[in-house]
Amino acid sequence: FDPGDAAPVLAAEAQGLRPEAVLVTHHHADHCGGVPELQARWPGLPVYAPADDRLTFAHTAVGDGGPVQAAGFGFEVLSVPGHTLSHVAFHGAGTVFCGDTLFSLGCGRLFEGTPAQMLASLERLAALPADTRVCCGHEYSLANAAFAVVADPDNAALRARTEEIRHMRQLGRPSLPVRLASELDCNPFLRTATPAVIASVAARLGHAPASNVDTFAELRRWKDDFRA
Repeated sequence: FDPGDAAPVLAAEAQGLRPEAVLVTHHHADHCGGVPELQARWPGLPVYAPADDRLTFAHTAVGDGGPVQAAGFGFEVLSVPGHTLSHVAFHGAGTVFCGDTLFSLGCGRLFEGTPAQMLASLERLAALPADTRVCCGHEYSLANAAFAVVADPDNAALRARTEEIRHMRQLGRPSLPVRLASELDCNPFLRTATPAVIASVAARLGHAPASNVDTFAELRRWKDDFRA
């Protein structure tokens, strides 16, 4: 999934491993920059990616609802615009690979989509089974936690999760994947309809947000400007 750099995949060949397929969530180079080198090493390697003219390597274009079979696993393609307009996620085997749409305790920046699109995409991911493993594109959990505890300061589950992340990172361990249930309890971008997050946004605005989309939009702007 999302090989921004071919080197780790190529290194695995020394262990007798090789990729059976590549799945790409969006066109940014840090998620697909390694694809051409992998295709050069393994001609005919199946690559599944969104229909987007900015993806110039050979691939099978996938769209919403489309099935993908790779390495013996079946995935459903979910259209999740917001970070980019053609962004997709892959859901299967109890896991969602969501690129830069949903992060642990955060979400991606809106480079192309609207707040309404991104909120709808997050709500779509939030509706997956609660025990789904969330595999996002970056290990931003600790930085996201610093903002989350400001936006949702009385959330005990969030404080506990922040300490867990801090401990794992101090040990050099990743905080991912994370169960969706934890994100539903702790991630302010999945909690924009809760009184606590609405109150924090209202305090920043000086008035109550007019809609859930407005709450999300201001929360995202707040995060964009946030410095811990």
